Amino acid sequence: MSDLAEPLPGVALARTRHPATGYVLYLVAATLFALNGTVSKSILLTGIEPSRLSQLRVTAAFLILLVVVALTRPQRLRVRRDEIWPLLAYGVLGVAMTQYLYFVAIALLPVGVALLIEFTAPIMVALWFRFGLHHRTPRIVWLGLVVALVGLALVAEIWQGFTLNGLGVAAAFGAAAALALYFLVGDALVQRPEPRDPVSMTMWGFAAASLFWAIVQPWWSFPWAELGGSGYPLGEDGPAVPIWLLCTSMVVLGTVVPFWLIVVSLQHIRASQASVIGMTEPLVASLIAWVALGEALSPVQIVGAFTVLAGVYLAERYRE
Repeated sequence: MSDLAEPLPGVALARTRHPATGYVLYLVAATLFALNGTVSKSILLTGIEPSRLSQLRVTAAFLILLVVVALTRPQRLRVRRDEIWPLLAYGVLGVAMTQYLYFVAIALLPVGVALLIEFTAPIMVALWFRFGLHHRTPRIVWLGLVVALVGLALVAEIWQGFTLNGLGVAAAFGAAAALALYFLVGDALVQRPEPRDPVSMTMWGFAAASLFWAIVQPWWSFPWAELGGSGYPLGEDGPAVPIWLLCTSMVVLGTVVPFWLIVVSLQHIRASQASVIGMTEPLVASLIAWVALGEALSPVQIVGAFTVLAGVYLAERYRE
């Protein structure tokens, strides 16, 4: 969904499992999501608004998934009346807002830092279960929260004053909150008496997000001329790449292909196993952004990154 390689709800394990295949596929998906962070930022650096880039991404992905579902499971194109509002919430709050706020965040922050903050979504889910649903929370979740906060303090290097862009940090935490809603609403949809499969559920989520953006900013006002320019995904000293080609990569290689890889991989490995592989995404994204865009993290920030992921992993164990 976002550029976060996160286990999808409602994916059943195959009868004949090949764990090695599952791990490799999920790692490739996480790497593609990580690479897409740099691709998306190189598009944003050309001046395209985050809202327009989000609109383009979700709409194009919806059209591709619509074709896939129509050809493979046409019966899933039907929406029951009791699904309408949950799917709208899933698409607008979970998909559209996660995408938009993530793009705002990476436009103002290093890609790796934005992803690390967004990765705190599982902690927000665990806190919702504790304070919203009044479930008992194991101590390990509180430990994970403390560890993640310490890691974020190291990433922000707060002893030097607040060095990160305030709006970018707020957008990244907003993306994390929207992603937490995506998890919660998605889990609710697959727990229904007639659950949705992950492909059609995601397709309708993208459809709702596309409809939202079409109302907020109609397509006839889309700045098509801007797609004729060039971006520099390898930095200003690298080759110029047409923006339309970067956008195509963002949709196909950065959205549809990794999503399909995750669905296939989760037929061979459990979500709890996949989540560990998914932790590589912000680290790989930081490495790619460092090489391509010169977004280097200090040694202390790197330690903070691993600390954040350790805290998120502890909280993720509770969600599983």
